[in-house]
Amino acid sequence: VQLQASGGGLVQAGGSLTLSCTASGRTFSPYAVGWFRQAPGKAREFVGTVTWTGRTTFYADSAKGRFTVSRDNAKNTAYLQMNDVRPEDTAVYYCATPAERHWTPTMAERDYVYWGQGTQVTVSS
Repeated sequence: VQLQASGGGLVQAGGSLTLSCTASGRTFSPYAVGWFRQAPGKAREFVGTVTWTGRTTFYADSAKGRFTVSRDNAKNTAYLQMNDVRPEDTAVYYCATPAERHWTPTMAERDYVYWGQGTQVTVSS
């Protein structure tokens, strides 16, 4: 299973950015997708996740109201829409999927087995 995260870049505070996560190597639709981030000098942390149906999402408190996780199973792609970004959102963003089909996602990093390489998001003040 390969995950490719893309869409990162430099954005001003208050702006928006959409990250994409494209999967290959297995059927995409039966698996939840999670987004995590790691800022310099900090541990990787949960951002948000979407169930395999796309109907349910969960977010970290820092992302609620500003970020939206979605997916397009026809395109084997999940998205992280980031609005009203802040300098503290600066991090490498990763997407990840579990091994189990139809699994209700959690916020726990250990529950995700396959990881993309990450994409850098830098928010300037």
